[in-house]
Amino acid sequence: MRTDLAASYGEERLPRYTSYPTAPHFSPAIGADTYARWLAELPSGASASLYLHVPFCREMCWYCGCHTQIVRRDGLIAAYQRTLRSEIAQVAETIGRRIKVEHIHFGGGTPTIMAPEAFAELMAAMRHAFFVLPSAEIAVEIDPRTLTADMVEAMRLSGVNRASLGVQSFDPVVQRAINRVQSFEQTASVVDMLQRADIKGINFDLIYGLPHQTVASCLDTVRRSLELAPARFSVFGYAHVPTFKKHQRMIDENHLPDGLARHDQACAIANALKEAGYVQIGLDHFARPDDAMAVAFEDRTLRRNFQGYTIDRGEVLLGFGASAIGRLPQGYVQNEVQIAPYSQSIAAGRLAIAKGYGLTDDDRLRADIIERIMCEFSADLGDICARHGAEAEAMLKSASRLKPLISDGVVRLDGDRLAVANDSRFLVRSVAAAFDAHLDTAKQLHSRAV
Repeated sequence: MRTDLAASYGEERLPRYTSYPTAPHFSPAIGADTYARWLAELPSGASASLYLHVPFCREMCWYCGCHTQIVRRDGLIAAYQRTLRSEIAQVAETIGRRIKVEHIHFGGGTPTIMAPEAFAELMAAMRHAFFVLPSAEIAVEIDPRTLTADMVEAMRLSGVNRASLGVQSFDPVVQRAINRVQSFEQTASVVDMLQRADIKGINFDLIYGLPHQTVASCLDTVRRSLELAPARFSVFGYAHVPTFKKHQRMIDENHLPDGLARHDQACAIANALKEAGYVQIGLDHFARPDDAMAVAFEDRTLRRNFQGYTIDRGEVLLGFGASAIGRLPQGYVQNEVQIAPYSQSIAAGRLAIAKGYGLTDDDRLRADIIERIMCEFSADLGDICARHGAEAEAMLKSASRLKPLISDGVVRLDGDRLAVANDSRFLVRSVAAAFDAHLDTAKQLHSRAV
């Protein structure tokens, strides 16, 4: 791992490329009528994945970059659940048939803030509106501090088979600085409950670059996490954007590590997980060698969507809830971000789309290149361009940001095949950005490259 490259490229703000083009380029020109038409045009054999956004938490974690709000009244959560059920029925009716579903993901916020019976009703509504395959992966994001045994039982009965636990850091100094005090014992108890409920697919989310965080504290968090043996880890760099997430102003910037320190933390976590037998997958995921994600990485079938790296190969992602983003073959759509206008639209019988993006042929080509780079650290530009009726030579000429990366040894070109050097893989977002025709680095909307 080269610290000179971390210093040269690490401070640049770049997308995580969970989509291309990225969400800042969505436009109000794409609205509910367009979405309805796109849904009706889905081919007869299409299958879908579902994403449900639950934008509520009991307290705010100051590092959070998600669309969420603090709620004390359970009545608001119950009303939102009813709105989700209505939206599910509206979308299914617009499609006009009961399409197959292979993946369901509950994100937030804290999805398990719902009452157990409300969660079960929501799952039943999805099974009624869509044909949820018996083999479907059903994943839920969990805050271990608030999960109850009753919710675990509701998840088991509803067919949940994967859970992502927010850990971030076990360092109490870091936890106090980000307003998320969560003991190791709490986390271990939740893992035990999930395993007893036969929910075996357990992921841990870790973050580096937090206030007061050090290499030593990162490694201690990894060591303690390994005692609980999760199947996967997601390891993200903290994105400090207080202009857009005002609660992040509660974090003292003087206590944030600089770019080189963040780089050292990321490398230390990665090395520790690999030494423990986990396979590094793309930019920020790690999995046991027998896990489906590690297999997909080895088979070059790994994909990337709004949940990060995924084994989901589908081209249709239906988003439900305030701020939820969906993808169809024609483009992207996003619901109203705020709960009130979202709920008002659904109550009036209208799809709640606020903005979106219609894909061009050039977008699809660049999206394929960027996804392969992000998933495999390489891309056969000749093959990808040929499939899209384009020329690799022209694509390379348009990628002016690639030249310094080649000069610095970050990227190697062998004919039309591009590969990121092994010691430079932490800069994969910089390489992907070379093919981003929409990139505007003047807008500080994204996290640092390292």
